[in-house]
Amino acid sequence: MSAREEQINAFLQATEWREWQRAPLAGDASTRRYERLSSGANSVILMDAPSGSGATTTEFADLAAALQDFKLCPPAILAHDPVLGAMVISDLGRDDFALWLAKRPEDAEMLYRAAIDVLLHLRQQMPPADLSVMTPEIGAAMVGLAGEHYAGRPADDLISEMARALERLAPHADTLALRDYHAENLIWRPGLSGLARVGLLDFQDAFVAPEGYDLVSLLRDARRDVPPALVTRMVAYYMDKTNADQGFHAQLACLGAQRNLRILGVFPRLAKQMRKPKYLALIPRVWANLQLDLAHPALAELRRVADATLPSPTDAFLEGLQP
Repeated sequence: MSAREEQINAFLQATEWREWQRAPLAGDASTRRYERLSSGANSVILMDAPSGSGATTTEFADLAAALQDFKLCPPAILAHDPVLGAMVISDLGRDDFALWLAKRPEDAEMLYRAAIDVLLHLRQQMPPADLSVMTPEIGAAMVGLAGEHYAGRPADDLISEMARALERLAPHADTLALRDYHAENLIWRPGLSGLARVGLLDFQDAFVAPEGYDLVSLLRDARRDVPPALVTRMVAYYMDKTNADQGFHAQLACLGAQRNLRILGVFPRLAKQMRKPKYLALIPRVWANLQLDLAHPALAELRRVADATLPSPTDAFLEGLQP
């Protein structure tokens, strides 16, 4: 037994869940580790985020409290040792959106509309004061990962053009963005009603971003294909509810391009540095999502620079990214 496992066992021994059955859950793109603790029909989730690993439980707990104050549905914090980096949280359910839709694809309209209703509610809330802010400069710097870890070359021109595009099309960071708002981080709870039907996970990296950041995270999903017709209807639904003008399409395209350029660098980094090569298989979808957004006329110059900077993810190129 590792020293870390001994620490986790000691943490659980001081709780009511000490004798519950433990089963590992699939991890996310961080160093956090999860287990489901079960006793009969009852279950909770253990989050293990060792200090020094780059992960932390404190931000999760703070954001969970804020989201609860907003009348949304993050997990409840049942036990927490922030120094150890361990917590027990409530189990929101076993079906994330992706799992539910794999069984019942006909429910896609209902689930995505419910997810957007959460975003419509969230846009009306005041973001916590201590969150970082995605200014055009910061948003542009984030795409440098695509040069460093994907293309293997400096991306100064891409960063500069991204900054110009954000300054023109999405300059105002004024909305709380949960940042990884996609189908595998949303739990569908059909037995409940309203906003409570959507359980929220993996929000500890939340920041303040231009409106629409989480909308493109949801609809330009790196992990599953969202049908184009559904994307069109969901954007129209959001715009109708917010009285957005047609310029919002350019803002969404700009944010989608920024997000997917960053992910294009994150996934090779996960493969190389964290030995998670499964993320390389997602790069063609990220690339396809990027091309959809770069096709917007307002991003013509960003597209030109991206084409000059980033190679296409051919099979041979992706093979070269293997750890």
